[in-house]
Amino acid sequence: MKATRNNKKNQKTTKKQKLKNNPVFKRYKNKPKLAIKHLMKIKKGEALEALYREDIGYVDIIWGDEKHGLCHIIKKHKNEIKQLGFEVEDFIPIIFQYGEFNKKKSKDSKIVLDSQMFRIIISTHYFGEERKWLLSAFDLRKKARKK
Repeated sequence: MKATRNNKKNQKTTKKQKLKNNPVFKRYKNKPKLAIKHLMKIKKGEALEALYREDIGYVDIIWGDEKHGLCHIIKKHKNEIKQLGFEVEDFIPIIFQYGEFNKKKSKDSKIVLDSQMFRIIISTHYFGEERKWLLSAFDLRKKARKK
């Protein structure tokens, strides 16, 4: 059992090191569409302060992996976004800008923004550091249909 715990800890450390060693792009401040297009092209990295809302502040867009960040959104939700007539690089800034806080769903480590059809989740921590970054975005109607 101890070996399993150590193995999980090593996997987390490796993942953390991998994500921490990503290229960092500061030139996309307040330019979410360009940031998303760039990250989709190179499939790694972090665009610092790419999104901004007065009530939230700056939010980073991180490529991430299959469970978190832009990579997750593309792999899991790109088809939903396309079915509504959006490209990912257009959809995220629109929902981020016009979504409303869902105070019932928001928690200490997450900010939830809802529109009528979609939800964006922003994490407020990144491997123990205080930092706002795009965690996920998905179709709320799809979730309702599964019930």
